[in-house]
Amino acid sequence: MNELNTLKLEKCPEEVEAEIASELVTINDVVRYATSYLIENEVFLGHGTDSYWDEAMYLVMCTINLDPPADPDTLNARLTMREKKNIAKVLTKRVKDRVPSAYLTNRAWFCDIEFYVDERVLIPRSPIGEMIKNKFQPFLTKQPTRILDLCTGCGCIALACANAFRDCDDLMIDAVDISDDALDVCATNIYKYGVEDFVFPIKSDIFDGLPTDEKYDFIVCNPPYVDTADLEDMPEEFCKEPKLALEAGEDGLDLVKVILAEAKDHLTEDGFIVIEVGNSQLALQMQFSEIPFHWVEFNNGGSGVFVLTYNELVEYSEYFDEFRRNK
Repeated sequence: MNELNTLKLEKCPEEVEAEIASELVTINDVVRYATSYLIENEVFLGHGTDSYWDEAMYLVMCTINLDPPADPDTLNARLTMREKKNIAKVLTKRVKDRVPSAYLTNRAWFCDIEFYVDERVLIPRSPIGEMIKNKFQPFLTKQPTRILDLCTGCGCIALACANAFRDCDDLMIDAVDISDDALDVCATNIYKYGVEDFVFPIKSDIFDGLPTDEKYDFIVCNPPYVDTADLEDMPEEFCKEPKLALEAGEDGLDLVKVILAEAKDHLTEDGFIVIEVGNSQLALQMQFSEIPFHWVEFNNGGSGVFVLTYNELVEYSEYFDEFRRNK
């Protein structure tokens, strides 16, 4: 049997590098090899790709400074020895250390926009991207001028909104996070796209660092929402992401309860809030059974995202205040 078909984790990096260097020629050859290697070693997918071929394509193309995926002509392009050695190093680290590919290449995409990422921030993967592309229809009824991206991380939601609403006059977007590290990455992406005049990284513990009189047309929030049980059972790849951006208490709703109680004070009267709660959706629905959450249905996959209007936040404010006190 061909040695390339019997890849195992115990292969040392030098062996993988030697095989790639001596037996493979084109990008297609290396992507095929990498796919088999990832499958045999059962790496976990979930940081932007959902197939081993796509994961291999992402890793290989980003390592040689090209954008995935590759067209047929590119797939047949020959790789240099240096490129093959670089790919081998990244591939073996992906398998041995279970580091997500985006951290190895410092490249991730959200809403068709490339972002710099590293271990200081979550890797972008929110279904909210579909809402941004649709300009938050049917919830948004006017051209926005003030947008808040709460728990911004690398700034992907804030910058995607900046792109979606770039024709709006006097647009201002606040990208808020409690983490200095995350805000450093966010600022890197803001300056990369030259939007520092209207997208602002701000350090704040949820709303605490924002002016009390600031009102937003809408708030988008992808907060930490992983409950204790899920956090303990997560694949090793997720352990490479910042725990601060994942952990949210026994029910995964520690931050969400605070946000629901306070968001109305930071919205215009025709505003709304979008919050992602992921697997904590059931816990939220059980605890707030009286609340008519608008759960978003996505065409491209994903769930656990809801919308509430300013009026609904006001109407049910007593419930939210009570749950925040008891969280």
